[in-house]
Amino acid sequence: MKSRIIPIIASLALCGLSATVAAEDKYVTIGTGGQTGVYYVVGQSICRLVNRDTAKTGIKCTAPSTGGSVANLNAIKAGDQNMGVAQSDQQYNAYHGEGAFKEQGPWQELRAVFGVHPEVFTVVARADSGIKSFDDLQGKRVNIGNPGSGQRATMDAVMAAKGWTSANFQLASELKAAEQAQALCDNKIDAMVYVVGHPSGSIQEASSSCDSIVVPVTGKEIDDLVAAHSYYAKASVKGGTYKGTDADVESFGVVATFVSSTASDEETIYQVVKAVFDNFGRFKKLHPAFENLQEANMLKDGLTAPLHDGAVKYYKEKGWM
Repeated sequence: MKSRIIPIIASLALCGLSATVAAEDKYVTIGTGGQTGVYYVVGQSICRLVNRDTAKTGIKCTAPSTGGSVANLNAIKAGDQNMGVAQSDQQYNAYHGEGAFKEQGPWQELRAVFGVHPEVFTVVARADSGIKSFDDLQGKRVNIGNPGSGQRATMDAVMAAKGWTSANFQLASELKAAEQAQALCDNKIDAMVYVVGHPSGSIQEASSSCDSIVVPVTGKEIDDLVAAHSYYAKASVKGGTYKGTDADVESFGVVATFVSSTASDEETIYQVVKAVFDNFGRFKKLHPAFENLQEANMLKDGLTAPLHDGAVKYYKEKGWM
């Protein structure tokens, strides 16, 4: 009888151990952006790498489509998301309580994790719209972006620099990023703005489905805007990236950044960072916008909030800090 009891006890102990491990699984959520944008790919790619080690770390990661930078930052602050992707200008604004975050005040618990790819403020117009420059948007039907998105926040900054309001347009639509390409080709709008890494699925959709061009964003007001804010830099869309745009197109841009807050524990962030950089070659192959990423730049570019302790732990282990 005794010999039968021992295996049963051992079996129960193993079941208890399995239940304990399952109970300790940690679910984390990464806020991204529209499904046609690079933010969505960033979040999905990070989760793919994190989930490869779930059996070892207990971390299970999901990266749903969201409204974009501002929405992600607000969701992290509210505790609805653990991490997210945000434009460098919106990371700055959230930490310092400026722009879209002015009423909320400074958010000192925001933490940077790493920078990702450069993003260009991109204007795409129907070829038959007569729009050849940013100033030509006046009097036209323009999608300025949905509230809560980084593209909308940056467009608001550009409009303020120009002294414009929504009244300068015949129509100022607030479509989400995933909706604007179809609206452009259905002739519901004349132009759309997007702060995005290239190549962008949304812009590829617009350029392949109807005749469209990428429009330069230049001039004194833009020069002054870039000079006044360290999180902006001159940038361009490489010619040949999209049908209808053969030459490089000048504009300015930001950096996509990966962020969290002090509410996320050190070990979780450490494991997420480790998943990305221990598999960096694999990560770079997950989207063309990642091809030229360099670890050294990702530790500093666009990071205007303090680094999370979990990220610092990994970077010091690697000898990068």
